[in-house]
Amino acid sequence: MLSVRNHSLGGASVCFLGGNVSIAEAVLYVVATPLGNLEDISRRALSVLGLVDLIAAEDTRHSRKLLAHYGITTPLTSFHEHNERAKGEQLLARLERGESLALISDAGTPLVSDPGYALVREARLRGIRVSPIPGPSALICALSAAGLACDRFLFEGFAPRARGERRAWLESLRSQPRTLVFYESSHRIQECLEDLVEVFGGGREAVLARELTKLHETLLGDSLDRLAARLEAEPQQRKGEFVVLLAGASESAEEQRIAQAQRTLRILEDELPLKQAAALAARISGVSKNLLYRQALAWKPRT
Repeated sequence: MLSVRNHSLGGASVCFLGGNVSIAEAVLYVVATPLGNLEDISRRALSVLGLVDLIAAEDTRHSRKLLAHYGITTPLTSFHEHNERAKGEQLLARLERGESLALISDAGTPLVSDPGYALVREARLRGIRVSPIPGPSALICALSAAGLACDRFLFEGFAPRARGERRAWLESLRSQPRTLVFYESSHRIQECLEDLVEVFGGGREAVLARELTKLHETLLGDSLDRLAARLEAEPQQRKGEFVVLLAGASESAEEQRIAQAQRTLRILEDELPLKQAAALAARISGVSKNLLYRQALAWKPRT
């Protein structure tokens, strides 16, 4: 077990495994913590947690296990969605008095589908320094191993709980060309997969990342209909915390041709009358002149 000695003095520093880490007064440190495996934390994060005056944790009982594992005795206070406003003011007051604080969530990087946004925003508005201490994130962890395109992706947080709301939400994402990423719980994963099949079609490629970095870590990649069938047949695959990843919608050759024609038309209409621009864009692309002309009319604001 590694040990970090705690200080309560602003501007303190500690030598940790050969590296010198220092903290300044009146700084809010946003510290990423492990998703499950306690070894997935940086030396810098451990040093900061050992040196700040106070750690604001989503669940102090959960976070105390991590701190005890590394011999960190910094005081903890609870900071979660139910007390975020009232406790946030208390934390800001301590920062304004010159104390340094660390904000952590139950797992991963704070603020990513976790409490803390209002605190960080208000701290910055008040001129308080906010310093990120990077580390694990379930979102990035899942993307890195899913084998789906990750140069462009859309993260949507947690899926809506109510089935009707979830289906409407999924409908709004159906034509999204980027890889889609969202979180889901074990209680709703099967129902969510059924909704995905209905909205996106059973053939859409997807990956279910379950219990990342933990003992039963599993990444299942297949078509949506096969994934739904597998989870139905294997109840153990429905346990744990999930990151759901879907391949983006692919444009047909005709859709790509129309999109290119529309981009050409937008350039031409800056220099030519609308009808002439539509006719020229149609000649260049082979797309119907009338279709492009109607599209251009739809772009123009109504007066």
